[in-house]
Amino acid sequence: MSIKDADIELRLLLDAIYLKYHYDFRGYAMASLKRRMTLAASHFDCRTLSQLQDRLLHEPPLFPALLDYLTVQVSEMFRDPSYFRALRTSVVPFLGTYPSLKVWVAGCSTGEEVYSLAILLREEGLLERTLIYATDINTNALQKAEAGVYPVDRIATFTQNHAASGAPTSLSDYYTAAYGNAVFDRSLKKHIVFSDHSLATDSVFAEVQLLSCRNVLIYFNSELQERALGLFTESLCRKGFLGLGSRESLRFSQHASSFTAVAREDRIFQKG
Repeated sequence: MSIKDADIELRLLLDAIYLKYHYDFRGYAMASLKRRMTLAASHFDCRTLSQLQDRLLHEPPLFPALLDYLTVQVSEMFRDPSYFRALRTSVVPFLGTYPSLKVWVAGCSTGEEVYSLAILLREEGLLERTLIYATDINTNALQKAEAGVYPVDRIATFTQNHAASGAPTSLSDYYTAAYGNAVFDRSLKKHIVFSDHSLATDSVFAEVQLLSCRNVLIYFNSELQERALGLFTESLCRKGFLGLGSRESLRFSQHASSFTAVAREDRIFQKG
């Protein structure tokens, strides 16, 4: 099969997913999608993407499993500790001036960053007046995020990151370990709303003071990146803060003029 035929199959498959399930991956980076779809086809015993398309059209129960291939679920608590340290020093003082706060974690995956922000806000005395929206396109990942349960063998890394973020407390204050898992404090979840949301198709749903979307835009093509950044700009209140991933930037975006860098190396920006 030529490269051209493979590209045609991929585009037809993406169109079929959009028309059948209303999930739009057509604006995602093609090279990454091609790798993931090839792995998925092998997993589902399909020789070609056309065969995978046929199965998805006639076997809807396969689609949730396919989503796990199409969405990235690699995260850890307090990942890139300097980002959270910058939030403490450069953002929290501003957030503390609001009587109530709304935070949006877009592309929250299995919830590690959501709980990291909830813990940070509690440590800084702000969680009790905060509502955190945690959204993702993958409903399976959202269920895991809402459960707040992680293998205990991941806790050592989480703990190191937490300490490196400038935390004044111990991470062990926020979870209970049992049967090989760490269950995070239910009181954190009282301030979190988990919901499915697609940056490719859905619209703004709230005005927020802090929006964190890290290591998501790198999987989008330039057009979808612009759409997502437009949503972020609309969602943020005046002087609100946007946090991006370490390989993401506003530099070439038409929305760049709406922001100034607060912590450039940590990709934290403030809306004008």
